[in-house]
Amino acid sequence: MKRRLPQISELRSLMKFEPVTLDRRAARLAKAADVWDLRAIAKRRTPTPAFDYVDGAAQRELTARRAREVFDSIELVPRILHGTASADLSTTIAGAPSALPFGIAPTGFTRFMHAEGETGAVRAAARAGIPFSLSTMGTRSLEEVAAAAPDSRRWFQLYLWKDREKSRALLERAAASGYDTLLVTVDTPVAGQRLRDARNGMVIPPRLNLKTVLDASYRPEWWFNFLTTDSLKFASLSDSATDLPTLINSMFDPTLSFADLEWIRSIWDGKLFVKGVLTAEDARKSVDAGADGLVVSNHGGRQLDRAPVSFEALAEVRAEVGAGTEIILDSGIMSGADIVASLCAGADFVLIGRAYLYGLMAGGEAGVERVIELLAREIEVNMQLMGAATIADLGPELIRRRSGRG
Repeated sequence: MKRRLPQISELRSLMKFEPVTLDRRAARLAKAADVWDLRAIAKRRTPTPAFDYVDGAAQRELTARRAREVFDSIELVPRILHGTASADLSTTIAGAPSALPFGIAPTGFTRFMHAEGETGAVRAAARAGIPFSLSTMGTRSLEEVAAAAPDSRRWFQLYLWKDREKSRALLERAAASGYDTLLVTVDTPVAGQRLRDARNGMVIPPRLNLKTVLDASYRPEWWFNFLTTDSLKFASLSDSATDLPTLINSMFDPTLSFADLEWIRSIWDGKLFVKGVLTAEDARKSVDAGADGLVVSNHGGRQLDRAPVSFEALAEVRAEVGAGTEIILDSGIMSGADIVASLCAGADFVLIGRAYLYGLMAGGEAGVERVIELLAREIEVNMQLMGAATIADLGPELIRRRSGRG
């Protein structure tokens, strides 16, 4: 092998250094190649109780793990020479367009994860042209979220209270603030046993003790934001601090029935989706009670451990209600491939919960924006490789379930 001295002209073309930025948030988010990278950043930067609240599930967390195993077992079928130069990711859901086939799921205690909380998330969703869902247990009110992004598409998630008039008042406020779709969550008659939260002594607001002070010592930004912004509270519920199961079990109604769903339908004029459906029987009863659509969900494995995996329940629900009822899938989505697989399996739309919260913890509003960007790019690439030019092109023939190992 003959050698020569390096040529200065050749070296010059190779020496292209990235510009140095003082914006460390932007720099660390730019290095994240997928949602799992953002999860790793979130774990480093967020106190343990807040991270575990997002990351954990009920009891032994079997349902959450099985959801991941199921998604990982799905094969996406490539189609060659299919002439797909680009992919259109837009779709319609609940009577209006969405630029992407996924939206932000309702999550509680969001400002506990990062001080920018719901306002940061709704702004990121608005820029992306996708729906944002506000939880009854949100840390910003219906009106605050609407004011933060007045041009956003907003959905509201309702837990029915024991006090029906308070529930009615919430729905009236949601309608007045421009929320066009209601997600009625029906899988939380009582709080699931989330053991990580119990072990961490999870309360809102967090209490300072030796353990939390030590935990905060290498996460100063979170604590600085927490201590220098307005107090953390459940904007629609109570200003008091309590453990989560006590709060849920004191506020929410375990006697909720399909008659109550009919009552909600009678006072809500917008689109209504029932969230927490996993069986054909419940799907049929929900539609008969007036639901416009269904959210096939096991609450991210955070309620009943050993519950069916949402992806596996999807086929049964779709077969029962047919093509005329819109179905949204959530629980366990961590990648664009998961979203594509869900759409192929019969979902019309997908909601992301943990995935967007990892981005929020990693970098606030910019982190949520990064999650949306990463997922959108993954969907686009997968669709192109599968020969799908539009969301409508995604069907069951493009996925397979891998059996065995390997």
